[in-house]
Amino acid sequence: MAVLSLKLRDFRNYPELHLRLNGGPVVLTGPNGAGKTNILEALSFLSPGRGLRRARLSDVSRSDCGSNVKWVAQADLASCVGPVAIGTGLADGGDDEGAERRVVRINGEAVSSANGLVEYLDVVWLTPQMDRLFVEGLSTRRRFMDRLVYGLDGGHARQVAAYEKAMRERNRLLKNGGADPAWLAALESQMAEHGVAVAAARRDGLARIEAGMALAAGVFPKARLAAQGTVEAWLVEMPALAVEERLRKLLAERRGIDRDAGAATEGPHRSDMAVWHADKDQPAAQCSTGEQKALLIAITLANARLIRARRGIAPLMLLDEVSAHLDVRRRTALYEELLSGGGQVWLTGTDEDLFAGLTGHAEFFTVSDGVVAPRTVFS
Repeated sequence: MAVLSLKLRDFRNYPELHLRLNGGPVVLTGPNGAGKTNILEALSFLSPGRGLRRARLSDVSRSDCGSNVKWVAQADLASCVGPVAIGTGLADGGDDEGAERRVVRINGEAVSSANGLVEYLDVVWLTPQMDRLFVEGLSTRRRFMDRLVYGLDGGHARQVAAYEKAMRERNRLLKNGGADPAWLAALESQMAEHGVAVAAARRDGLARIEAGMALAAGVFPKARLAAQGTVEAWLVEMPALAVEERLRKLLAERRGIDRDAGAATEGPHRSDMAVWHADKDQPAAQCSTGEQKALLIAITLANARLIRARRGIAPLMLLDEVSAHLDVRRRTALYEELLSGGGQVWLTGTDEDLFAGLTGHAEFFTVSDGVVAPRTVFS
């Protein structure tokens, strides 16, 4: 998968930007704060969700031109189903609940949900903010786990969205009080159906990534992975249909508890992703900072290999300041794998010398105060 053209309007520090690309790796270098990560963030909006920064959609709009500005990102791509044009941006007006929403167009046609983007491309990213993934809150790890699975299970994004939609509606009814029990039961049935599908896909996806890492040779560590939660544990013990019924009953029993808590207190929305350094038999959270970074890269590379095997084309990869913290041996191994994968990878850094291993293979751009200029373009 590759971006051949990228256009931005009123996106972060870019009033206008138009890049034409040859489909190969892209290296963006420049000082901190120049706008390198902003370009990666724009590319991350070619997938479902709130982008690699998880920012409020209105915060992405260029800040120096008023509150009514609506950002836009457009890209022409070579996707897994052929050429495709994708456009997305901040929509006028909110959704039914008044929340911000973004509009998505595929080949000029509006689509009802950004989840439809997974049919055309997979986007994988690593950012410096993810370096503490193994030691910070479980919600961050859970989102990372789901993004891993998006590329391995084409229906996972829709299942997650359907589960969360039913859960939000149930929370609202419990909060307001006096809800029809039959209505609550219907929502709990939806949560059980979609929630079990979500948990099962997580278990399967992590098992496949772990198996792929175990077979891979190289300088990056191997990891053991597990989705941990009540529903995941039940799936080890009983068939999926039995787990659905058990979860449905549990949700019904906990209506009073959940009403008082203001949220559903059981379900796959509370699950965690556990990671161990396989060779050391040590939880990732107890590993050194360097080992945690290497584990994160290894998991991401394994995920990209599986996506390539499933789709027949490598995912779009966004690697923000990843090279700066690797020694020469691992940096060389990373570049070799990225180039052998055949997909497009975007890399950022402040020191162009760190990307010498990509000379002759990548397009280099310098970024300074929102101006992007080609340094050297290789055919």
